[in-house]
Amino acid sequence: MAKTVCRSADSCKTAPGLVSRDDGEGAALSDIPADAGKPDDVRRALALLNAAGARMGNSLDLERTARELLDIAVPQFCDLASVDLYEEVLAGDDPHQGSGEGSAPLRRVAFASAVGDGSDPDTVPLGSTHRYAFESPCAAALRTARVKSVHPVENRDGESVSAFGIVVHSTLAVPMIAGERVLGLVQFSRAKGSERFGDRDAALAAELAARAAVCIDNARLYRREHERALILQRSLLPPGNPEAAGLDIACRYRPGAAATEVGGDWFDVIGLPGHRTALVVGDVMGRGLRAAVAMGELRTAVRTLALLDLEPAEVLEALDEIARGLGDTRYSRREDGDLAEVYLATCVYAVYDPVSRRCTIANAGHLPPVLVEPGRALGDVPAPVLLADVPKGVPLGVGGEPFEQIEIQLPDGALLALYTDGLVESRHQSLDVGLETFRSTLGDSNRPLEEVCDRVFAGIDADGEDDMALLLARVHGLPGSAVGDWRLPAEPRSVARARELARAQLAEWDLGALTDTTELLVSELVTNALRHGAGTIRLRLLLDHCLVCEVWDSGQVQPRRRRAQDTDEGGRGLQLVELLSARWGSRRTPAGKAVWFELKQPKTASSREVDPVQALLDAYPAL
Repeated sequence: MAKTVCRSADSCKTAPGLVSRDDGEGAALSDIPADAGKPDDVRRALALLNAAGARMGNSLDLERTARELLDIAVPQFCDLASVDLYEEVLAGDDPHQGSGEGSAPLRRVAFASAVGDGSDPDTVPLGSTHRYAFESPCAAALRTARVKSVHPVENRDGESVSAFGIVVHSTLAVPMIAGERVLGLVQFSRAKGSERFGDRDAALAAELAARAAVCIDNARLYRREHERALILQRSLLPPGNPEAAGLDIACRYRPGAAATEVGGDWFDVIGLPGHRTALVVGDVMGRGLRAAVAMGELRTAVRTLALLDLEPAEVLEALDEIARGLGDTRYSRREDGDLAEVYLATCVYAVYDPVSRRCTIANAGHLPPVLVEPGRALGDVPAPVLLADVPKGVPLGVGGEPFEQIEIQLPDGALLALYTDGLVESRHQSLDVGLETFRSTLGDSNRPLEEVCDRVFAGIDADGEDDMALLLARVHGLPGSAVGDWRLPAEPRSVARARELARAQLAEWDLGALTDTTELLVSELVTNALRHGAGTIRLRLLLDHCLVCEVWDSGQVQPRRRRAQDTDEGGRGLQLVELLSARWGSRRTPAGKAVWFELKQPKTASSREVDPVQALLDAYPAL
């Protein structure tokens, strides 16, 4: 039991401005006229308010702010106290009042006691959710937004008890009000042997709760914006593990555990024509919603540039221009002429071709990819782990320097790892040590990729402040049996020859259901190559999760679908391609262009596939 302590503002008249009137509903600090009091008690009351101003609100964490309030109040103002917040507040939403059956659900987020541990069975456990009965003083305090005195209940011996399981004889139920919102309730209690609470104490308690409520409301609003930024950030990341031809993909993303703001790390897997795949990992410098939005802008730009089928170095050059343009328009210049903020990001962009098994990589100030060669030794000898020798380049947004790219041959079974710096560097670990640990973890290339990801994240600093992104790709390429490649002379009979080759190849792949559609579309593309292209015609069929057909020629002019009039005799070839294929397009090649289309395999095709005969009749209504 605590010894007698004079904490009462009634007995000492407390500080000027901290005297009250009793209107039956509790006191508010603004209701109390100024009055003189004992100097020691005045200093004690002011010290509590000064401590509240200095200690609370230094972090945007609701639970921590609640604990700071109790650290100030116990034992300087009361013997024990608790803080309950509405569930909506903890989720960052606006709180809702309860119904006639009682208060809305509240969660106990903080408890402190100088006279016991609050372990009595009647005590609401820390972290649990509960309600106050409608007729209870606590529910009334929440409902009316006024301080209420909780009258103690006497046991058989005539001693007062409370829900805390400690003998008390004075309790204040104080609503936590920010603006016009009641965020929760704080209860201050004094045990037997201490002074009872008076109206001046109620005013001081209301002021303490109000200051804490403002800090908690700021934290609530921040939490809501933080969650929205996280939702934005995660919505821009690929869902699950994306599929890619010739690659097994596994990826992980973890926001910084100790960070108070979201970061700008991102990764992406982009399907390109010809069953090629672009692998991207980037990191926007800075934190917060601005970094998340910048990440979304750059990710969208990367996807748009990827569809143009540019070389990796060209993609980074275009991204650099975009980043510099965003920086020039987003931030104004200071008086000295320098930019107030700089829009910078690092990025590594790689394109893998499963047919040639070549990977082209360009880097813009990012950490180099890690390449794990297939294990060549028996037993427990790890596979060679290398840092890809890619010219580092400058970050996006700096400008002034060209980007370089390299091309490496990836054998089957090789593992390519792209990552961000939060995975290998922290304030507890240098970059060199982190890279060495990362490389040693990747050494066993025979493990499943999901297990490799788990091992990497299990061995890193769980309290790292930076976000962490990891993208693993294991190479297996397309086998020769899944590729059909022919060259045809630029003459009319090559159209019929192309149909024959396509029909024979589909029969070998047991894809007879696609024969009619493929023959029709191959005929259209080869005919266009003869009329509008130049040089030798190359026909290539690729089979993986879908069927891809490509027709190459030496012409530089890209095909463009146009709207044919009803009386036109031609101009509907590409309309047919669009109607009958899953998707189509054209891309540049080293010697010209390639026009391509994709068809779903019958086992994965929709039951509502377009009938080629009907599509042909629809395209030629005059027939």
